[in-house]
Amino acid sequence: MIALFILIIHSIETLAYAVRLSGARVRLLASALSLFNVMVMVSRLSNMMQQPFTGSLIDKAPADNDLQFVENQFRFLIGSASLGTLLGIICLPTFVAIFSRAIIHLANERGSIPVLLKKGFTIEYIRRGFKHIRKPSLSYLRGIGIKDIPLKLFIINIIITAVYTIGVLSALYASLLVPEYKTTAIMASGLINGIATMLLIIFIDPKISILADDVINKKGNYSELKRASVMMMSSRLLGTLFAQILFIPGAHYVAWFAKFIA
Repeated sequence: MIALFILIIHSIETLAYAVRLSGARVRLLASALSLFNVMVMVSRLSNMMQQPFTGSLIDKAPADNDLQFVENQFRFLIGSASLGTLLGIICLPTFVAIFSRAIIHLANERGSIPVLLKKGFTIEYIRRGFKHIRKPSLSYLRGIGIKDIPLKLFIINIIITAVYTIGVLSALYASLLVPEYKTTAIMASGLINGIATMLLIIFIDPKISILADDVINKKGNYSELKRASVMMMSSRLLGTLFAQILFIPGAHYVAWFAKFIA
């Protein structure tokens, strides 16, 4: 159940890169970001629901083998983050097709999300939605060369994603490494995720937003925005895989930090 929540969270956060694609496609970027907040709300709700269940894994860990038990459980959860990210990448063409139409309907309803949701969940519109399902296509990768990938941005996104993925899990694991400072260690997760979020806002989001604005203002190419979005999704997937490597070292760092400030 925890893995399912995490899968939903990472799928939605991966599709955040596709929101600007949809907004630029129909030239309604602000409406696109506003509508996506509904999906973000689902992500935040899933995050709130999974946290106490994830914490319960620490409480239920067998006393004679708690570290190995928790490590195995948490590595499975990190794997579900990778799976959720991959699912988001696979759903990219379908999401862009359906979300673009949802943005137009939102504009026609003068920004009324309740009316849009009521209309969207009718049999007629669900049937229409199935017609817009798209298979993943290599055309999204066409034209992308190694020289087109901003290496620094690509690596930064991998690191940020990895840190964000293991923030809470490493803090919980650290509470077993330093049980005398377990409360301090667990509370450090907020600091870790906060820093990761700040780095994301400073380094990643502005780059993609500017590309989307350029497309809307006819200063840029839509295919360039699409390539950048796919590239960021790919680096995010690599970030969740890198999280497997960073998980234990991150936990030891949190344990050291907890002892340092206590």
